Amino acid sequence: MAELRAVVFDFFGTLVDWRSSMLTAAAGTGDRSGRAADWAAVVDDWRRAYPPALERARRQPVWRDLDAVQRETLGDVLTRHGLDLPAVERERLVQAWRRLRPWPDTAPGLERLRTRLVTGTLSNGHVALLVDLLRFGGWRVDAVLSAELAQSYKPDPRVYRSAAQLLGCRPEEVGMGAAHAGDLEAAAEVGLRPLFVRRPEEWGTGVAEQPPDLPGLIVADDLEHLADQLGC
Repeated sequence: MAELRAVVFDFFGTLVDWRSSMLTAAAGTGDRSGRAADWAAVVDDWRRAYPPALERARRQPVWRDLDAVQRETLGDVLTRHGLDLPAVERERLVQAWRRLRPWPDTAPGLERLRTRLVTGTLSNGHVALLVDLLRFGGWRVDAVLSAELAQSYKPDPRVYRSAAQLLGCRPEEVGMGAAHAGDLEAAAEVGLRPLFVRRPEEWGTGVAEQPPDLPGLIVADDLEHLADQLGC
């Protein structure tokens, strides 16, 4: 296999703890608006609405950023739960995706990886959103890459190819790090090296998604474990 020159990472769930962060934001919404709800169910349903919404967005002639998609899916989820939130609170929830806490190993793991490899994001979040998340968390990568740059969304092969091209690498010289099997399967289809990061608390269950069966797959318990395996 080609020696890796760069590693790029999925963001939501892989680098940041979206669920506990959004539960905190949703609880604040409930307190301010005086609305009682099963906020955990609302947050989980909102996240589950994300993949099919992106699939619909890929088929549309004009690309829309993740904020626009999230506003649409939030409205659908609130209706399903019988919740009528003020517009200002809906927008606060959308903007809360810019304030997601990184997993404890994210910053130190990325710093170790940066000693030998170029590091970057490869997220469905648009560039402005990712920049806000990096600044909020106080950690860094070498390149902020987004599906926005390919005017599409993962798992479109163009997203993965564009990341390698923008980094000046062949696809096989780039590792794709993610906690989600589907993301890695799509990346591997275009030649990226699959790097599976276990995140058993992504959904608050203590059970991690199972790694895909892919040639050359590396499985890591966290980013520091990944750095160990990549010699960083």
